[in-house]
Amino acid sequence: MAKRKGYKKWRLGLILFIALGLLTLGILYTIEWLQLRKARFVKYKEFGIAIPEQYAVHGIDVSRYQQMIAWDAVKEMRVKNISIKFAFIKATEGIGNADPQFRRNWKKSKAAGLIRGAYHFFIASKDGMMQAQNFIDNVDLQPGDLPPVLDIEQLNGSTGAALKKEVKQWLITIENYYGVTPIIYTNVGFYKQYLGSEFDKYMLWAAHYYEYNQPRISRNWSFWQHSEEGRVNGIISKVDFNVFNGDSTAFIDLLID
Repeated sequence: MAKRKGYKKWRLGLILFIALGLLTLGILYTIEWLQLRKARFVKYKEFGIAIPEQYAVHGIDVSRYQQMIAWDAVKEMRVKNISIKFAFIKATEGIGNADPQFRRNWKKSKAAGLIRGAYHFFIASKDGMMQAQNFIDNVDLQPGDLPPVLDIEQLNGSTGAALKKEVKQWLITIENYYGVTPIIYTNVGFYKQYLGSEFDKYMLWAAHYYEYNQPRISRNWSFWQHSEEGRVNGIISKVDFNVFNGDSTAFIDLLID
């Protein structure tokens, strides 16, 4: 009799555990559905910023801060002759963190017909090779994707020399694994002060706001993040805007084979 009572309690506990799990999943699914539904109704007449119209290829970059994105709406938006052609998507940060929206953004942006790229947010005080492995573990680059990007913005208590050492480890590890040269993202001032000519062989995605024609830097650059105040259909919050420094043919040539 005692065994039967124990079995009943165990079975009841299991049922309650499963029910709680299903309820939690249902709540999470409902929250995501509501966020996506809200995003689909986000419409703007304009991009909300001055667009450097002399460039042929325009794009955005996103992370979890943009929440749930309706990628079809992003792709369909057009103002005059300008539309969004590509999106850089945050994948990882440091040694063990992955952006919670990355997998969805990675899949849905491609399904919507956008060219996609993945970036890693670098923590200068952490091991560069281990950070590269974090990116590798989470990002499956395919033909037609943009090269991988290293986002470097802060020293995090590190020295300039230590920063360069760990950055080189990340770049070398990633290039050896994917067989493609990575892109460096940073702001113009940080590049000049902490990186410089040692990294001039890498393509540069330069952040420089409040400039009308191009980032104010002497070296060659491939992408320019010209604003963090843009508006795009399908995205509730403001979003970073970028241009590619070349025509559509040069842009296609940049993609992974």
